[in-house]
Amino acid sequence: MNDSRSDFGEQFNSLSPGVFRASTVVFDSLDDFVNRKQRQPDGYSYGITGTPTARRLERAIANLEGGKHCIVTPSGQSALCTAVMGFVRGGDHLLVSAASYGALQTFAQQWLREFGVEVELYAPDAGKDIARLFRPNTRMICLEAPGTVTMEMPDIRAIVALARKQSIMTMVDNTWASPLAFKPLEAGADLCVEAATKFFGGHSDVLLGAISMNDNGYYETLRQTQSILGQQASPEDCFLVLRGLETLPVRYDTQSRHALEIAQWLAGQPSVQRVLFPALPDDAGHAIWKRDYKPGGCLFSLILQPAPDRAYAAFFDSLRHFAIGASWGGVHSLAAFYPATLQKNRPFPLTDQPIIRLSIGLEPTGPLIDDLSNALAQYERHARP
Repeated sequence: MNDSRSDFGEQFNSLSPGVFRASTVVFDSLDDFVNRKQRQPDGYSYGITGTPTARRLERAIANLEGGKHCIVTPSGQSALCTAVMGFVRGGDHLLVSAASYGALQTFAQQWLREFGVEVELYAPDAGKDIARLFRPNTRMICLEAPGTVTMEMPDIRAIVALARKQSIMTMVDNTWASPLAFKPLEAGADLCVEAATKFFGGHSDVLLGAISMNDNGYYETLRQTQSILGQQASPEDCFLVLRGLETLPVRYDTQSRHALEIAQWLAGQPSVQRVLFPALPDDAGHAIWKRDYKPGGCLFSLILQPAPDRAYAAFFDSLRHFAIGASWGGVHSLAAFYPATLQKNRPFPLTDQPIIRLSIGLEPTGPLIDDLSNALAQYERHARP
C-alpha cells in the first residue's frame, strides 16, 4: 500500500496554509483506533470534526474573538442552530430576539417547539427589562446586535450580566460588528457566533459559520454536537476564510468609512424617511453603539417616504453599481428589499413600511452615491399619482 504519510515529513514552507481534505483518519495501532474518541475535542478521529485546515482557522477566529476555543460549521445558520441544539432540550425556555436572523426564528418556532421547547420572542432593543421574561427553566438567550434588517441595538452587557446571575446561557450573533468592533466573549457572553460567509470570507464566494467560546465544557459539548449533526466545514471553504482574514482589517475599515459617508448622505435626502444605522447620532441605538462599539460596520437600512410598489421597483431597476442580493459583507455593494407585509407581521414592528437594506463594499463612494441618487429620483418620479 502506498504510504502517503511520507509526504508530510518533507520540509515545506509557504505563506499559504495547506488544504487537508480527508474523510477517513488512519491510526497507527488497534489501541489508537479503539480509543479514537478520546482525541476529541481537539484531535482528529474522523473527517466530520475537521482536519488541520479547519483547526488552523478555528485557532485564528478564537484569537480574534478573544476566546479559547472555536468550532467552524458549514454556514452561519448552521452555527446558530448547532449552538442552540448543543444545549437546549425539551422543557427548556428559549428567548430569541425578534430581529434575529429569520432562519433562526423559523428553526426555533417551527422545529424546536415541536420538540417541546418553550420559545419566546423578545423586543430587539431589550436591556435590563428582559429580566421580566426569565423563567425557572430559561436555558438560553439568543441575541443579535444590531437586529437583522431593522438594526435595533440591545444592551448586550446588561442582558449578559442579568443572565449570568440566573445561570442562563447567552449566545450573540456578532456578524454585523465582527470582533474588530465588538467582542461579546469579553463582555461576558457564553457563545459568539459569526457568519464567516460575510466579513471573514469577504468575497461572496464561501459559506461558513463559527462558534467561539471560553468554557471548556461548552467546547466539548459543541464538538460532539458538530459530530452528531454532521456539521463539517469544507477544507476548501476554511482555506478561503483563512485567506479572507488576512485582509479583514483593511476591508472592514474601508467599508465602515464608506458606509458612514453614504448613510450620512442618505439621511439628508427628502425621499428618505429614516436611516437605520446605529453609527448615526440620531439613531435610537446610538448611545449603546458609541459605548460598546468601534467602527460602524458596512450594513444599514432605509425607510423611504410612503409610495406604491411601482416606486420600489423603479428604485431597484435603476441600480447599476449596487447588485441586488440578500447577503452582505463582501467587497461588492448590495441592495435588498423587505416588504411591508414582513414588517407588519413581525412581533415588535419597527415600521409598517418596506425596508431597503444596503451593504457597502469597496467601491469608491462617488459612483455609489450617484447610483443611489438616480434610484431615489426614479423612486420619487414613480411615487407620484
